[in-house]
Amino acid sequence: MNRAFPMPRTSSIGERLDGWRGHIFALGSVSLAIILLFVRDVTDMAAIWWGASTYGHCLFIPFLIAWLVQQRLGGLRRLNPVAWWPGLLWLGAGALCWLAGDAASVALFRHLGVVIMLQGAAIAILGANVSRALAFPIFYGFFLIPFGEEVVPTLQLLTAKLAAGLLGIAGVPAHLDGIFISTPTGYFEVAEACSGAKFLIAMTAYAVLVCNVCFRSWGRRIAFMMGAQLLSILANGVRAFATIYVAHLTTVDAAVGFDHVVYGWVFFALIMTVTMAIAWPFFDRKPGDAVFDPAMLQSRFPGAGQLAYVAPAALALAAFAPLWSYATAARAEPVPSNLALPQVPGWQRSDAPQAFPWMPRFDGADHLALGRYHDSHGVTVDLAIAVFDRQEEKRELVGFGQGAIDPQGQWVWSSPARAPADARGEQITAPGPVVRHVVSFYALNGVVTGSAGKVKLETLKARLLGGDQRAVAILVSAEQADGAPADAAIAAFLRDLGSIKELADASAGIR
Repeated sequence: MNRAFPMPRTSSIGERLDGWRGHIFALGSVSLAIILLFVRDVTDMAAIWWGASTYGHCLFIPFLIAWLVQQRLGGLRRLNPVAWWPGLLWLGAGALCWLAGDAASVALFRHLGVVIMLQGAAIAILGANVSRALAFPIFYGFFLIPFGEEVVPTLQLLTAKLAAGLLGIAGVPAHLDGIFISTPTGYFEVAEACSGAKFLIAMTAYAVLVCNVCFRSWGRRIAFMMGAQLLSILANGVRAFATIYVAHLTTVDAAVGFDHVVYGWVFFALIMTVTMAIAWPFFDRKPGDAVFDPAMLQSRFPGAGQLAYVAPAALALAAFAPLWSYATAARAEPVPSNLALPQVPGWQRSDAPQAFPWMPRFDGADHLALGRYHDSHGVTVDLAIAVFDRQEEKRELVGFGQGAIDPQGQWVWSSPARAPADARGEQITAPGPVVRHVVSFYALNGVVTGSAGKVKLETLKARLLGGDQRAVAILVSAEQADGAPADAAIAAFLRDLGSIKELADASAGIR
């Protein structure tokens, strides 16, 4: 007797990948591919986390994200992941962000782009409902990005003002000059490391976490965020005051020892403890409360698609950015083989020594020249010109370590200074103290500006649209001395120097 055997049931690729196991495998594969595609940026971020104390807290963010996901596992088991095409829009936005950062040589945008692409992959592969349940862990990933250094100068000035004000209240005579405070005991600098930036940045990441875990009310969340950040800034001002006050009562060496004891993560832990103690009575989310209601996340969203197509599309979008960057990189125009400083009517080249050696820093510049000039009244001004045939990573017109101050030297930023509308003014200080004013012009793509942001925008336009990538920095500086104000000397020199754009074009060989 013939026996009939049932034929094995065939299934499509989409059906085989259906369910949590297939979606997690697809997400892991796409995420790994994105990390490998942008491994330079990922390793850069990791190096910053490990090497810069300001971003040491970023090392904990992956573990916090994993813990936040674990909190939601019970509810996630009641949801079904469904691949979602609209999620690819967020991934595409990340690719464009990375492309812009690569073209403009802005590491922050490249790092931001990588994180957004990883978030977009999760949203597209897991679907709208699961992504809503995981919204906070997904977007908490923004704190993986090293950001916030831009607030350092502002925090330095604010900390110095707070410390000087508290010294006045305590009866200690104090003179404030930018970030420098003079007392009868000594001359104190509120350095970058003392600005409180690392506490404010870490406190922001911590406060956002607490807002999600401990509060339901948006009013309480906003109040807690504002209070935590304000307390962080005020506490750093009190710390700076206390250090100088100890020096006033004892010695500078004793104050340095005091500052080493109270400064660091111990200080931050103390501020976190005080913040939590104040906020504790106002917590309105209990530890055992459900983070979300799975019954409220069963909606059908338009745009559902098969995982077998959404996952490759996500990978293709991520790969688009580096491929486009390579394909559209403009060819650099040559710059002159040498750079000659200009002849300025009414001014002669001077061999007089500087009160304290100063030389701007422009790593990777094709040419960098510095010369001194003096007029018939004995007013002395320094002119520096840096020329680049193109900008790229570690050879930029503006960026960390580039410009009027060499971070490895003894000149330090003190405060903003007067400058023309199309320039940037800075006051810098060296041991002595010796004070300089520096006015910086940046010329590229037919534009002269003093704005770092505009430099990056013009660099982006030149790179992506095939413009002229040659770039020039022109710095005019004078020492602050009795009877010879630096601002007046710089203004007189700029008046006789003539058109900055013409000088920049001539220096770069632009006709």
